[in-house]
Amino acid sequence: MSDEGATPRELVLEACRRNNTSLLSEVLTSLRTPEKIAELLNNAKDGVGNHCLHLAASYGSYEVLDTLLDQENLEVDPLDRLERDTPLHKAVRFINSLPASQWDAAHSIADLLIDAGADPRIRNKAKLKPMDLVDPKNAELRYVLQKAEYSMTVGDDVVVRDAEGPTGSASESE
Repeated sequence: MSDEGATPRELVLEACRRNNTSLLSEVLTSLRTPEKIAELLNNAKDGVGNHCLHLAASYGSYEVLDTLLDQENLEVDPLDRLERDTPLHKAVRFINSLPASQWDAAHSIADLLIDAGADPRIRNKAKLKPMDLVDPKNAELRYVLQKAEYSMTVGDDVVVRDAEGPTGSASESE
C-alpha cells in the first residue's frame, strides 16, 4: 500500500465534486505545462466513466467548471460511459433536480458550457439532446439551449461554405 496519498486524478475529481477551486488550482499548478494539464483533465474519470466536466456539471460546481473550461485543449463534449451523456446533459439534469426558485441561478452552468463550445445537438444513448431533458416548466433553459443549437447549426453551415473558399464548387449540388 502506498503512503503517497491521493493521485492528481483523484484530487481533480474530488475538486469537481466539492467545487473546491483551491484544490484544483494546486493540482493544476503542480502539473506545470498546458499539455500535462490537458492530458490529466481529458483522461480523468471516476469509476463509472464520468469525466471531470461531468462531475462538475452534475454537482453544480460553477467555479471549478469555470476554471476547467479556461484550460487549453480541454474536450468540452466528452461522453460518459453509462448514458453517453455530455457535461451539458449532466448540467440540465442538475438544474432539473433543483427547486424552480433556484433555476435562474443554475442556468449559468449551462451558459458556461455553451459559451465554451459545448454542442447542444449531441444525443446520448437514449437519443436525447440536452434540450429533450429540460423540465417542461423551465422555458428559459429550453430557450437558451434552442438558441445555442440554432447558432451552432447556422455557424456550421457558414463555416462549411467558407472552407470551400474561392476554389470551391460554384454549384450547390454535388
